[in-house]
Formats: sequence, C-alpha cells, structure tokens
Amino acid sequence: MIIQMGVFSQIADEIKVEAKKQTEYALELCKHLHQNPELSFHEFETAKRMARELNDLGFEVTEKLGGNSVVGVFRNGDGPTVMLRTDMDALPIAEKTGLPFASVKVADLDGDDVAVMHACGHDIHMSTWTGTARSLVALKKEWRGTLMVLAQQAEEYSGGAGEAIEAGLFTKFPTPDYALAFHINPELETGQIGLAGGPVFAGVKTVEITVYGKGGHGAYPQKCIDPIVISSRIVTDLQTIVSRELSPTEPAVVTVGSIHGGTRPNIIPDEVKMQLTLRYFSDKTIEKVIASIKRICKNAALSAGMPADKLPLVDVSLVDTPPVLNDEELSLKLGGFASEIIGAENIISTTPEMVGEDFGKYGLTKEDVPICLMWLGSTSSEEMKRLKAAGKKPYPLHSPMLNPDYKNTIETGIAVMAGNVIGLLKK
Repeated sequence: MIIQMGVFSQIADEIKVEAKKQTEYALELCKHLHQNPELSFHEFETAKRMARELNDLGFEVTEKLGGNSVVGVFRNGDGPTVMLRTDMDALPIAEKTGLPFASVKVADLDGDDVAVMHACGHDIHMSTWTGTARSLVALKKEWRGTLMVLAQQAEEYSGGAGEAIEAGLFTKFPTPDYALAFHINPELETGQIGLAGGPVFAGVKTVEITVYGKGGHGAYPQKCIDPIVISSRIVTDLQTIVSRELSPTEPAVVTVGSIHGGTRPNIIPDEVKMQLTLRYFSDKTIEKVIASIKRICKNAALSAGMPADKLPLVDVSLVDTPPVLNDEELSLKLGGFASEIIGAENIISTTPEMVGEDFGKYGLTKEDVPICLMWLGSTSSEEMKRLKAAGKKPYPLHSPMLNPDYKNTIETGIAVMAGNVIGLLKK
C-alpha cells in the first residue's frame, strides 16, 4: 500500500498527547458499556448515554433516528463534512472472560431469557468514537468543517444502517464528504491498524428453502416422497456451486447452517426447512449463486417425483447486507494520516474477509459517499507472542472468551481516528 507521508506531521504529537489524555475517560466508559450491553433494536440506555456524551461536548444531538440511532453534528467553520460511525448493539452470548467488569446481563430475546455480551467489540468502538469526538473538540483550532457522528443501532442484525438512511440520515443532516469507521481485529496487535482499498467485508444474504414431500409411514417409503432425502441431495449439490460453477477467482460462500424436518423416527414428514447464509463481493456473483440454488432445488424435487406445483420454495431474505467496499483514494489518504500517528510499519495491508458489516450501505446511496472501514488491532504484542509460542491464536470475534487489550486498543483508535478527521479537515 502506498502511504502518503508528511500530511500533518507538525501536529501528530499534539494528537497523540490528546488521545492519551482521553483514553482514561474512554476506558472507564468502555467498562460501563461492557457491563451493561443491550441487544439489537434494544439499545435504549446505550443510546441515551451516547447522546449525553455528545450533548456534554456541545454537539447538536438528534435521538431516536429510525429507532435508537443517535446523530451528533459539530460545526466548526466552512469545510467538508466527515461522518464517524459506531455501532452499539451486543450479542446473545454468555460471557466467560472472568473480567472484573464482565457482563452478567440477561435480556429477553423472542420470549426467552438470554445472556448478553459485547463479544464483537462494539463497547470499544463506542469508547473510541467518544474519545475521538472529545479529542476533536479539544483540537478544534486545527481543523475546519463539520464533524457528524452516528451511534448506530442493530449492526448485528444488519438493519441499523438501512433504517438510519431511510429515516433521513443524509437529508436531514449534512451530507458527508467522507464516512469512517473502525472494527476491532484480534488477529492484529494493538498499535496496528488494518487497511485496504476495495473489498473489506463480504455482502450477506440469507436464504430459506422449504422442501416439500409426500409424508407417510417410515415402513412404507415406496408410498411416500421423502423430503429428507431430497434435502440431503440438495445440501450435497449446493457444495458444487462455488467449487464447480464459479471461477476460482470469484469469491463466494454457500453455507447450510440450519436444517429441520420430521418429528419421529417412523414418520416421513411432509416438508423440511433449511436456512443458508451466502457471502459475496459482486452483484454478478450473487445473482449466479441464487440462480444455481433455485435450479438445484427444482431438479432435486423433480427427480424424486414431486409435481410441478410442489417444488421447493426458495425465499431470499429481504434483509440484505451489501459488501463493504472501501474507497481506494480515501484509503490511501487515511493510510498516510495514520502513518504519521503510529508509523508506516504499523499500517497492515489486509485482505477481504467473508464476514458481514452493514457499514457498506452508507457508500451505496444516491449521495455516493466515499467510505472507509479500518481494522483496529486489539491483541497486545505480549499476548500475541505468548499465543504464537503455544501454537494458539487469539479468541475470535463473537467468542464468549474475547479479551481485547482494552486500554491500548482504545488509545490507538482515538489517535488514529482523530488524525484521520484532522487530516481530512485540515485548515
């Protein structure tokens, strides 16, 4: 990756000093948020806290945008507008870290009590976001323009970004010239960021397939058409889509994550339901994948003798998470700014991941906003060395054992993100 050097080196030290100063406050905020996680679409108290932080800094604050999302606007003279986004929601996971500030929160999910944990780093994202806002207000003499910040609901369910946009994010508020975000990455050391232009996160679609059959007694299979057998054939054939129908240079994932059918060993059921997750980077690829799924399902049912009016129903979910495609030019600029803060050797060129993130939606609106999502290293160098010596890897995102190096991760995030904004809005 080409790094642009010398962009604002004269104030890099000032940014780092301010980031260190804000880290103590942000760390305590992070511990509070970690102990009090809230599930997607239920971030009521979290949103109130984010709004309070912004009000205290003098932002123009709008709460409950399209649900629980919070928008803050800080105007600091004429210039571009930069949007910083954080996500707020936690996951239905029982924490097993043993941290003194571990979550013991239990919440209702579809009528069931579930444990809740910030197992995807959103507590760090919010704390870094808050520390960055505080730093930028403190350093406002160094930049001109508008800082727009968004605390977004429901990233884990991929609904928050779309609902914020539909509620008028880019029409009721200044349209950003740039939109930025972080995501922690346990595979990178603290003090490092991961950066790439182009694809960063995959697009995600969910597919539900209902396979019909002709039920009956398990002792008389000749009198039935078994949807379990049809489903088994479909599952096997689905594995050939990526391996035999797509080019090896065309990334995609087709995973059957759920399959349910039948109630007793001696009963052939009338139907089987399957749920799939699909991952992709281009519209052309996902269109081919979906067409192949429909063809495979249809032919498996026909070959088993199902009539044309009882072929499998393939339902592609309306909840769609597009790929996160970083703007190439913006990524180069941010790499240059970050190199002044943490050194070019700590800017790690990363490859695309097949996990999903709804931040990509902000770059696909009619406003055509350039976006960039950066990985934020979250495992200490000492811990990384210990793990490598033991032949192990850090606990991944969504693990009940996720244990980031909170303080150093937050400090790096504040310094780099404040540097990014000042670089883009430099006087």
